[in-house]
Amino acid sequence: MLLNTPIKVLVVDDSLVFGRFLTSNLPKANSRIQIVGYAANAYEAIEKIPQCAPDVITMDVEMPKMNGIEFLKQVMPKHPIPVILVSAVNMNVFEALSNGAVDFVKKPNPAANFGRQEFVESLASKIIIASRSKVRVAGPSSVKKEPLSPIVPRLSPINPAKLNSMIIAIGASTGGTEATLQILQALPENIPGIVITQHMPEGFTKMYAERLNRLCRLHVKEACTGDKIERGTVLIAPGSLHMKVVRLGSSYTVNCFSSDKVNGHRPSVDVLFRSVADVAKSDAVGIILTGMGHDGADGLLKMRRAGAYTIGQDKDSCVVYGMPMVAHNIGAVNVQASCANIPRVLTNYLNKIH
Repeated sequence: MLLNTPIKVLVVDDSLVFGRFLTSNLPKANSRIQIVGYAANAYEAIEKIPQCAPDVITMDVEMPKMNGIEFLKQVMPKHPIPVILVSAVNMNVFEALSNGAVDFVKKPNPAANFGRQEFVESLASKIIIASRSKVRVAGPSSVKKEPLSPIVPRLSPINPAKLNSMIIAIGASTGGTEATLQILQALPENIPGIVITQHMPEGFTKMYAERLNRLCRLHVKEACTGDKIERGTVLIAPGSLHMKVVRLGSSYTVNCFSSDKVNGHRPSVDVLFRSVADVAKSDAVGIILTGMGHDGADGLLKMRRAGAYTIGQDKDSCVVYGMPMVAHNIGAVNVQASCANIPRVLTNYLNKIH
């Protein structure tokens, strides 16, 4: 889609008041957005898709008659249209993402006007990004899917002392929730400690960490200041807080703190990667995954210059080839790999360390 081409949007929400709010304010937030229809439920949306031919759909997850997850399961194989979820804090968001939704925004409190303008601007920005994204369809469909990586074998005990001091830092944005899950599911229990910054609103990161913890062999949790980075553990930066790595004697911990947004984000991938470059230097691996913009690219370059091994997700497997592209273009990436192959690239590198 050309940069100035209008983006046709279908709004789906069971609240008529909120639906009117979106249809009125989204075009004001970005002149490219053109509202082509409104549906009060998923059934109406299914009927209107052929009529409206939307480029992007915004949809609440929880709706009467048919929820957003069932909508995605039915519609995506026939109409792989980017869907942005507009949801209150709800675990079902992650199931919807696993069924093909591109991204989500946190629904504002209907009883308060505070934050509504920021919400509209965030949703408008995600609509623009979604219009250029690749839709990943779950389950049988005519859309080609990237093959899942086979489970890699448990790490061989080569130089265990060296691996004990290693840190793996991962940064992701749009499409990153499922990309990160795919990678973590393929990793063995004795992998070096992992720290992750995923662009995500406050309230969702704890649920996301709990979901990863259920689905992976690793211990995953939302990070708190003072948490130790250890083998077999994964720490997720809390939504609305930056996270950096801090050396504590011979080990590492994390510090989660509030400050200005960096590259428009809090948490920011650059904040995490730069801290890893400062304290871990060559005892680190940096991985930058799918997402729009350039957050993390400069930090990954700093990591590589400090001696870290760096991996970038390749174009074909990205939902949005933005952050990994910028990182690759500035020389921050040692190797590019598909999301399915990143676990093998990572474990092969770790097993070669002497």
